[in-house]
Amino acid sequence: MDRFILSLAAALFVLFSTPLWAMELVMAERDGCAYCARWNAEIAPIYPKTPEGVFAPLRRMDISERPEDIEFVSRPFLTPTFVLVDAGKEIGRIEGYGGDEMFWAMLTVLLRDHTDFDIDALNPTN
Repeated sequence: MDRFILSLAAALFVLFSTPLWAMELVMAERDGCAYCARWNAEIAPIYPKTPEGVFAPLRRMDISERPEDIEFVSRPFLTPTFVLVDAGKEIGRIEGYGGDEMFWAMLTVLLRDHTDFDIDALNPTN
């Protein structure tokens, strides 16, 4: 019985210490950032409803934070910076925000080049 409880505890530890989403889009932002505010107005309300947002859920952080669970290639210094993270490791980034069309185009390239995301598989009309 003790062995079972120990095994169960170990399994629960692994389950709950691993993020639910291995893939995420981390937004480094700061208070007073006009481009962050623009992104928040133009993209934030729809992002979680998009295939991209489902595939790589948004996680926000202040640019001054140093999350221990993310291995950045380099420290973000512009706001906003969008870092595509897979299992805690940076695999790509978008620095700055130049409008909705540019954001979606750059995110599409990141996802296409660094993940198995396939928008066409999610869009049966194509």
